[in-house]
Amino acid sequence: MSGTTPSQTVGPYLHIGLTWPDGAYAVPAAAPGGFWIRGVLTDGAERPVSDGLIETWQADPDGGFAHAYTPEGSATPRFRGFGRCPTGGSGEFGVFTRKPGRVPGPAGPQAPHIDVSVFARGMLNRVVTRLYFPDEPEANAADPVLTRITDPAARATLVAGTAEDGYRFDIRLQGEHETVFFDI
Repeated sequence: MSGTTPSQTVGPYLHIGLTWPDGAYAVPAAAPGGFWIRGVLTDGAERPVSDGLIETWQADPDGGFAHAYTPEGSATPRFRGFGRCPTGGSGEFGVFTRKPGRVPGPAGPQAPHIDVSVFARGMLNRVVTRLYFPDEPEANAADPVLTRITDPAARATLVAGTAEDGYRFDIRLQGEHETVFFDI
């Protein structure tokens, strides 16, 4: 069998038609407590991925989801809980949101986190990871998903850093410091 053919790849302009003007805003720009999650998407050679797409999904600050299948729903007005942002020329992305609350999980309460999907050229399927918050050390230490990652360096790829206007979460698709992705 030969290598990958063009029909087996996606791109190079993956995000065209998949974004909308306020897609990067999981909450309105003036939402109290809102902050940015910014980062850079890089490939295995640490080059920025300029035509990727980052999608986020999360609970509201009370741990409710804005979803029809969630009976308790979101108690936060105008909380979409969903953001989508294309990467720019330097692989940069940003999503404006609020910090999620803890949500129940099959093995106990989960630490506040944001689910992150990554779409990029050459990938037929998205990859999924999570962003955890650095200011939640006790919740992170007990999180049933995060604690399943035994390598501290790998686990650290899921914890954002702090930034002037919120948090920093770089995503590496491959390589030595590859972000942990989940088998879903």
